[in-house]
Amino acid sequence: MNLKTWTTALVSILGAAISGTALGWAADEATATTRVREDRPPYIVFVTGDEEYRSEESMPMLAAILKRDFGFKVTVLYAVNSQGEIDPYALDNIPNTEVLDDADLMVMFTRFRKLPPEQLAPILRYAESGKPVVGFRTATHAFRYDGGELAAKMNEAWPKDLFGQCWITHHGHFGDGLEYLTAVEPVPNPDEPILRGVKPFLAYSWLYHVEGGGDTLTGDCKPLAIGRTLKSSHAARHDRYPATNPVAWTKIRKTASGKEGRVFFTTLGHPFDFKDESMRRLALQGILWALGQEERIPAEGVSVEFASPYEPNNSGFGPDKYQKGRRPEPIASRD
Repeated sequence: MNLKTWTTALVSILGAAISGTALGWAADEATATTRVREDRPPYIVFVTGDEEYRSEESMPMLAAILKRDFGFKVTVLYAVNSQGEIDPYALDNIPNTEVLDDADLMVMFTRFRKLPPEQLAPILRYAESGKPVVGFRTATHAFRYDGGELAAKMNEAWPKDLFGQCWITHHGHFGDGLEYLTAVEPVPNPDEPILRGVKPFLAYSWLYHVEGGGDTLTGDCKPLAIGRTLKSSHAARHDRYPATNPVAWTKIRKTASGKEGRVFFTTLGHPFDFKDESMRRLALQGILWALGQEERIPAEGVSVEFASPYEPNNSGFGPDKYQKGRRPEPIASRD
């Protein structure tokens, strides 16, 4: 059974486990569309939850800019602990994923989640709807299940099919947040709206390996920016893990039902990367393109002024690395 057929079947199985009846694609056909309705503002749902890169801080920042400057409806979903607080170490709980059924865009920045069926099903349902998707960095390894069919498909095959690649390796940390580790160069293309106003910049993110040395991006991925590692733990093996790799790309993905949806992905995403105007512009314009609203990107690029102060915690693992005591914002109404 190929991945798309398996995913369709899994959504039905998970849906049956949740509701007691099979969630076939007939219901989805009535609501899923690759086009954003023009009679209401797009509704964007950010799905966050990673222990390393502070997606719980960077994604709300992007959401606030999109809400202020474009009038979009935005909801940010978080990993939440038993006390109801945002906790990236709550690997098995991202409440309210069912709001994805009403979303026009899913933005995913998760790492090694083990969500229960009722929370996983809406994510899979959305991914197979043909609606647009945006992913950041660790979405190449969004899930990590412990064995069985779920692990075999979700841990590597699913992100590779959806985003273009799964987790392989990176070129090393080397002083987390203390120095730049990747030089980012936009691909020369005056006709690419996502790159308007995006200049070369330095990133704190260590370079992810996604292609070269026998590895290839999946689908019709179109690289938009190339990263060059400034330090490398693979220096002796650059034939296998090249010192340059795509760090942002687009693709058009076809679902099992034949729908086609836009995908924008970047392997960047260190919390300090977003302090750079070109990084924010790349992310925001990738989102606009995914929504089919590239006509709203001016020649000089969109404004990237913060909606509120952005002073994120550094990346890294440990209970002292993330902000304690925060609770999710209320879920935005679709209408």
